[in-house]
Amino acid sequence: MDIRIAAYGVIIRDGEILLSHWNEHGRSGWTLPGGGIEGAEHPVEAAVREIREETGHEASVDRLLGIDTMVIPEAKRRTGSAPLYAMRVIYRAHVTGGELRNEIGGSSDEARWVPLDEVPALHRVSLLGIALRLNAAEPEDGVPPAA
Repeated sequence: MDIRIAAYGVIIRDGEILLSHWNEHGRSGWTLPGGGIEGAEHPVEAAVREIREETGHEASVDRLLGIDTMVIPEAKRRTGSAPLYAMRVIYRAHVTGGELRNEIGGSSDEARWVPLDEVPALHRVSLLGIALRLNAAEPEDGVPPAA
């Protein structure tokens, strides 16, 4: 079995979410900015690097929202000769600088701030829904609501 660990950032400001349009191997969809961890890179470092590469924005990670896993059977993979175990580390983050731009030469072809109420109408990957549910379950200030 192949293993891929990736890190992503949920970045929401002024009612909009920062998204990246993944377009690779004939498949595409809107997703969070993020991607695979390189070498001994920490997942936080990977998320910050990938956000910068895919959107042009500098970012800072605020907190871990959760970890999602999935297994992609060999028959559903475009590349590879074994099933793929994918671990996706999802963080809440915020923009600290930079300017919005599209990635060049990578697996994404567009970056965009999208109003949250428009997200359900987008063609998107499953990770986006998972991340939005994790984000909604966590308070902004990190303090759970009173019972």
